[in-house]
Parts: sequence; structure tokens; C-alpha cells
Amino acid sequence: MTFKPHDDFALLQRLFPAIREFQQLADKHGIDDIFQDNGGKILQLCLCLGIDVLPGREGNDALDATTGGEFELKTLNFRKKGGFTTHHHLNPTIIAKYRQVAWIFAAYEGIELRAIWRLTPDQMEPWFQQWSDKWHATGGKDINNPKIARRYVIEHGELLYSIGGPIEASKPKKGKIPEVVEELQDDSLTEDTEEDEDTAKSRGPIVGRSIGRREGALDFGKFPISAKMGPRYLMACTTTYK
Repeated sequence: MTFKPHDDFALLQRLFPAIREFQQLADKHGIDDIFQDNGGKILQLCLCLGIDVLPGREGNDALDATTGGEFELKTLNFRKKGGFTTHHHLNPTIIAKYRQVAWIFAAYEGIELRAIWRLTPDQMEPWFQQWSDKWHATGGKDINNPKIARRYVIEHGELLYSIGGPIEASKPKKGKIPEVVEELQDDSLTEDTEEDEDTAKSRGPIVGRSIGRREGALDFGKFPISAKMGPRYLMACTTTYK
């Protein structure tokens, strides 16, 4: 077989100086390969929030240099099914580490950053408990990469940044929501959120609020929902920071 460059190889060569510049920026922030381990998206996420990348594969992912607080970072391409990934050998040691930090979740459409949420360790506890119970129930067998449902993140997380049109957040096949959380969601959907409106107004340019208990996210009722979407959940965004 004789190999020869594809016609698009010349175009790639013309684009590559900009890619090198992107890598130079990543080097400055401790990411040595933007194509490996989600490096490019992690860099974008950290620069967007003004937090620092923590280099290395062990430990947490990012640091707020002002407060010293650390974060676990998760990204997900919302064009694909499934939830946010975790760890391929999840065990009590990893769960204990997870319980110590806030979690940052970023929604992408392909390479485009669309939204960022923050969840506290308390908000993540139903997941930690579910994983811990499973680990003990299976005789101490490490869990292979359990997923966190995107719907849970959208409904319970604090929206930090958003841009663009609606993001569909239908319940995924993977990333099953713990039963205790499902019960909380059922209660929250009927709870009156009128009191939160004043809080939202006083806070400034946050777009809407959530249909759940947490204030400061999005009011799905303010945006049109296609009949084709049925009961699926939508998040409608405009560019905004908290």
C-alpha cells in the first residue's frame, strides 16, 4: 500500500500555528497536551472561571488561589447520551476525596462551551452514598466509572456561566439518579418559588431561576418548549456569569 496525504492535510498544516499557540497557552497553565485527558476543555473551563489547573493525574483538578478551595472538574459533550463520568476504579478512598471538594460541571456541544454549574459536597452526597453502598454490597469490588446524571446537575447545580440556545437535558440511560434524589425532585416541582424571585432580582443579571428548590438557576417556564420534547427538561441560556 502506498500512503499519501489527504487533500485536507494542507489545510491542517495552515491551521496548526494557531493550535501551537493554544498549546503554548496550555503550557503556561500546567497542561502539557491539549489533546490528551480533555486538556483543552479543562484549560478553557479554568480560564472561564478564573481558577488554576492543578497538574498531575492524582488529587483534585483545580484550585481557587484566593480561597484555597479545590474542585473536581467534569465535562460532558451534550450531543452524546449518558452522564458525567467519574473514576474507573471508584472505591472508598476516592469517594472520601470527592466528599472534600466542590464539583464543577461543564456542558459542551462538541467543542463549544455552553454552561457551567457548581455543586457542593452536600448536594453530591446522594451519589457518594449510592456508590459507597454498591462498593460494600459487591464485596469491596471497585466500581467502573459510574455516571452522574446531567438532569441532576442542571436541576440542583448553581449556574455559573451560560451561553447560547436551549440545551436538552433528558433523563439519560446511564447515570441513574438515586431514589432519594428522585423523591426530592418530585417535591421540588410543586413547591412555590415566588419568594425566590426577590432574591433573584437583587442578585443582578442571572437569567431566570430553577423549577427546583435552589434559587439562581433558570425558570424553564419563561422559554417556549416544543411539543415534540414532551416532558423532557430544557435549559435555555443567554451569555451570563454569576
